[in-house]
Amino acid sequence: MIAFNRPDCGHMVRRNLVAAIAVASVLGSVAAVADSSVRVLRVEVSDIEKQYYNDVVAEYEAQHPDVDVEFEYIANEAYKTRLPTLLQSDLRPDIYYSWGGEGLRDQVEAGFVRDLTEPMQEGWKELYPESAVSAFTLDGRVYGAPLYATVVGFWVNTALTDQAGIDVEALKTWQDLEAAVAALKDKGITPVVVGAKDGWPMHFYWGALATRLAGGDGIEAARNGENGGFTGDAFVRAGEMLQEFAQLEPFQSGFMSTTYERASAMFGDGEAALHLMGDWDYLPSRERSVSGEGVPDENLEFIAFPTVAEGAGNTHSFGGMNGFAVTRGASDEAIDFLRFLLNEENQREAARRGIFVPVAHGSEEELLTPYARRAADILAESTFHQVFLDQALGTSVGATVNDISADLAQGVTTPEEAAERVEEAWQFR
Repeated sequence: MIAFNRPDCGHMVRRNLVAAIAVASVLGSVAAVADSSVRVLRVEVSDIEKQYYNDVVAEYEAQHPDVDVEFEYIANEAYKTRLPTLLQSDLRPDIYYSWGGEGLRDQVEAGFVRDLTEPMQEGWKELYPESAVSAFTLDGRVYGAPLYATVVGFWVNTALTDQAGIDVEALKTWQDLEAAVAALKDKGITPVVVGAKDGWPMHFYWGALATRLAGGDGIEAARNGENGGFTGDAFVRAGEMLQEFAQLEPFQSGFMSTTYERASAMFGDGEAALHLMGDWDYLPSRERSVSGEGVPDENLEFIAFPTVAEGAGNTHSFGGMNGFAVTRGASDEAIDFLRFLLNEENQREAARRGIFVPVAHGSEEELLTPYARRAADILAESTFHQVFLDQALGTSVGATVNDISADLAQGVTTPEEAAERVEEAWQFR
């Protein structure tokens, strides 16, 4: 037998052990980083809003050095189509942007969403109005947290309306709007720009008209199958009014092939006098314009959607209650970051930067632009806030709402047929 004298054997064992420990430590560090990472998925926003999120993330990570937070952005239409697939995949985010409503219900019932009811009881939900939390509450359980409220109204370029002799302050009723369209056309000015290719901007007309005519109670009654459901008189009339408006030819040439982003830029470039859009479009419209400046503030107004004769919802507003949901399986760090993102001070900072109209109590006091304050006033004066119908009614019904709105504007369907299609989609959702 040959005996090997191995004086370095202990050294080698120790060296291998140290190496193994180092590898394990590295792997453990990678695992820790992975366990402490938070991915947030957001619809594409302005550069100013992105910087706001970057600043919030930097502050949070400074306080929590073991947590890495990353925001990812997807364009609006792509977001809606890609989100369901992402939620079913290994690439699902920890936190994602949500409009609440039946769309959120679909995601909850599919098992994609983490229940936030208990964390919300720890003094979190008291930061917000009850209506804001209720937008993310289903069957008594909370599945999201509110970021901001939005209201749909008309952005107005007063330099163009002045040329047509239109008093914007007196533009209150649907008849006033129709008269303004005629006056603008007489001066060779494009009255209204719309990004109808994306569907949802045209739905703002049908949805806002349905809200004015039926009111929140009427829409809820339709959901419950009362008064003919969505084939009721108010919804047929909404289709009639949209179709009659489109027959005035108020929109830019090629409106059906225009995206929301392009329409926003066109308004910023002064190519139309009016743009029916949410209050959020102030910064994006500027950034998308050729000049990067958009319509000068002295020539810009934001006005409420016109009232309609004998409408049950003339004191109601139409828009969104937007926020974030947390995916099932996301870490507690994700919930902690979301609570930090949506706390009162961060919402006040968003108001100070003029990014959106936040919902945390008192944060509206920080709003600086007259447009943001006008949106806040519209919401404050509203006796009911109807969430976008393409969101409130769920994904499949919402797609139908968007489709019938575009079809009505093109005159390829009747108001009765459009209402029947919405009702059918609601019944078979």
